[in-house]
Amino acid sequence: MPTMTAMELRTPRTQDEVQAIIRAVYKQVLGNPHIMESERLVTAESQLADGKISVREFVRAVGKSEFYRSRYFEKCAPYRFVELNFKHFLGRPPQSQAEISQHLVRCVAEGYDAEIDSLIDSEEYQSAFGENIVPYNRGAKTEVGKSQVTYNRTFALDRGPAQIDSAVTASQLVYAVATNSSNKIQPADVNLGGSGEANKKRFKIVVQGSKFDSPRRVSRTEYIVPGDRMTPQIQRINRTSGKIVSITEIV
Repeated sequence: MPTMTAMELRTPRTQDEVQAIIRAVYKQVLGNPHIMESERLVTAESQLADGKISVREFVRAVGKSEFYRSRYFEKCAPYRFVELNFKHFLGRPPQSQAEISQHLVRCVAEGYDAEIDSLIDSEEYQSAFGENIVPYNRGAKTEVGKSQVTYNRTFALDRGPAQIDSAVTASQLVYAVATNSSNKIQPADVNLGGSGEANKKRFKIVVQGSKFDSPRRVSRTEYIVPGDRMTPQIQRINRTSGKIVSITEIV
């Protein structure tokens, strides 16, 4: 069962309480990994312990760390990166195709740091966690007014305490979100590498303008690419100075 316990760093606090918060942040934001001593953010940990930064700023430091970037931004499919950002920082799955597309476009147009900041600086984050609560899995809570879709998608992303998020690089929600349908709740798959089916799906990337377009008109170009080729295609678009307007799945 996914954890949904809120942990808050209060004042005054003991060193044991600070260390418990640090462990909880690493587990939530980094997706339940094994962390070696050399991978810990020693400076940020010290600043948190000294009261120089809040839990929210420690979460930001972890999200912008090389540990997070290398495992989720550089090695995962783009959709997987975005859906895990929602899980790790907002404690819920993405709600719609428009929400995923918005974050993909932001990451491409403004960069990796801007994507992380957009989640941590959002009103939703502040309302749910404030400055000193560790993000946790809110999607697993049964609440009045919450749809079953959110509950099911939460379980598609979080398969329990034995799961390590970085072991699954393919999207788990791409079809359900694109078709506005629900994920079936199924037993955890022992093949943590995933089937790769999500990366075989096709996506339409709409681009406005590029350095190769005629200066006399504003053009829109559509690219149809398979999921496992999205990242190199996005990189090529960036090199032509094109602006990505939207990314949607072809169902």
